[in-house]
Amino acid sequence: MKRVWVIGLLFALLAFASVKAEDELDIDGTVEEDLGKSRDGSKTDDEVVQREEEAIQLDGLNAAQIKELREKSEKHVFQAEVNRMMKLIINSLYKNKEIFLRELISNASDALDKIRLLSLTNDEAMAANEELTIKIKSDKEKNMLHITDTGIGMTKEDLVKNLGTIAKSGTSEFLNKMTEMQDENQSTSELIGQFGVGFYSAFLVADKVIVTSKHNNDTQQIWESDSNQFSVIEDPRGDTLGRGTTITLVLKEEASDYLELETIKNLVKKYSQFINFPIYVWASKTETVEEPIEDDAEAAEEPEKEAAEEEAEVEEEEEDKDKPKTKKVEKTVWDWELMNDIKPIWQRPAKEVEEDEYKAFYKTFSKDSDDPLTHIHFTAEGEVTFKSILFVPHSAPRGLFDEYGSKKNDFIKLFVRRVFITDDFNDMMPKYLNFVKGVVDSDDLPLNVSRETLQQHKLLKVIRKKLVRKTLDMIKKIAEEEYNDKFWKEFGTNIKLGVIEDHSNRTRLAKLLRFQTSNSEKDPASLEQYVERMKEKQDKIYFMAGTSRKEAEASPFVERLLKKGYEVIYLTEPVDEYCIQALPEFDGKRFQNVAKEGVKFDESEKGKEKREALEKEYEPLTTWLKDKALKDKV
Repeated sequence: MKRVWVIGLLFALLAFASVKAEDELDIDGTVEEDLGKSRDGSKTDDEVVQREEEAIQLDGLNAAQIKELREKSEKHVFQAEVNRMMKLIINSLYKNKEIFLRELISNASDALDKIRLLSLTNDEAMAANEELTIKIKSDKEKNMLHITDTGIGMTKEDLVKNLGTIAKSGTSEFLNKMTEMQDENQSTSELIGQFGVGFYSAFLVADKVIVTSKHNNDTQQIWESDSNQFSVIEDPRGDTLGRGTTITLVLKEEASDYLELETIKNLVKKYSQFINFPIYVWASKTETVEEPIEDDAEAAEEPEKEAAEEEAEVEEEEEDKDKPKTKKVEKTVWDWELMNDIKPIWQRPAKEVEEDEYKAFYKTFSKDSDDPLTHIHFTAEGEVTFKSILFVPHSAPRGLFDEYGSKKNDFIKLFVRRVFITDDFNDMMPKYLNFVKGVVDSDDLPLNVSRETLQQHKLLKVIRKKLVRKTLDMIKKIAEEEYNDKFWKEFGTNIKLGVIEDHSNRTRLAKLLRFQTSNSEKDPASLEQYVERMKEKQDKIYFMAGTSRKEAEASPFVERLLKKGYEVIYLTEPVDEYCIQALPEFDGKRFQNVAKEGVKFDESEKGKEKREALEKEYEPLTTWLKDKALKDKV
């Protein structure tokens, strides 16, 4: 019995050892399916391909093509200065990230201009694609924004040269020149404008930028960059564009709003609605369509009808049985939506634009419901060339003098090559002309600089000077009756402030002044009209200040002048006296306040004889008063 027990114990021990060995073999010998996915060890080829695919995700490229693209691409390492350049762009040139779309659309427009110009001398230039458009498409799933143009495109050499300039020698040259100019306290705005940094504004919103481009003289190429380095390779998909460029932005997490259709539409309308070429956005809309009703569905939807109703409708059903039964269904339809259907009328000759077109344009850009009082459409040439349309509104904007001088107005919109730049200027127009609305479009100003930098540009001062002259000419041409009844009532104070503030245009502004005078109870008079009515030997322009016309007329000083036949100007507003003080003379005639001492009048011969006779008659009395009675008091 004891022997049997020992043998059983031995078998039990062997069985236990066997199980333990199997357990150890199972633990150590099983190959995990996820090895490499959950650990930091080597990755499988599939994973590498997947990661590469996720990094690019371009339409039409499979995983193998993406892997090949990465392995064979020609890589360029940015120099250290590129980081300084990017900081310059972000901190100095662009204060508002949304302008990236403006810059990319502007570049697309330039590319379209180039191919159109080339097609004038080369019939084959547009053979690959006759279309000249800019198209914008948002892909929320892949977090991408695509901007495609059918412009001239870029060769491999162009991509390296044009998109790598700032990252290479241009960076050092730019930064060196900028440092030199800053040391000499010179403005760097012109220097910045000489370097094409518009494209790089894409990195304000994108972690990665991919440029796919097809030029007539080269195969389709792909340029890719994360702002630290870039690579270029021939597109393995072949020629998918025909001609042109697609810029794909892989957006930063905080920039996801730029994938929203409304945001894209608003930015295009804000900055680029006057670009010469059509801009389309891939957008959805809801349409109501007729769809046939299936018999089974119809049977399930329709309730059972009573026999009487069925008999009554037999004839009608027989008539309609040949017509397929349909129902109205709302469907979401995606299509290209045109964004810039408003044409820049300032680019057309003034003689070709109808009056109704000016009115319609004014209401569109100014958001004013009334027609303008007057306008001027002109092209300025010389030191700077620009086109402009300026309007005087029918009535003064609300709060015109609130925070006068410190409040920014947005009535003058500045465009550079039909691309909207800003309306946030303190000094595009002088303060007293803050009611004038309009557009200015110049090809001579740099496009790729911030508002703060552009505001210091020397050409802007030239533009301002010409705008003021043209505005004053426009106001001067308003018909007299309309000027007095409408313009002067709304903007008279502005003209008076102009006389005070604008020394260089004081003579022009003085001719626009209107005042109440003793010549008319109702109609104001200009200084020119006053001078025309002056008496023969009158060498002064007489005025009297008062809180109202009635008060000024009641002055004994005024009564004395009126009796002698002189015309008196009544200054009844607080700004009037300051205006006259700032205007020492008009047409060679000085101003004279009749309430002050020293007012003398030219006498006729008869008046002079009468005065001399009275002086002689009362000479004994005046002598006695002076020498005796009032000796110590006179």
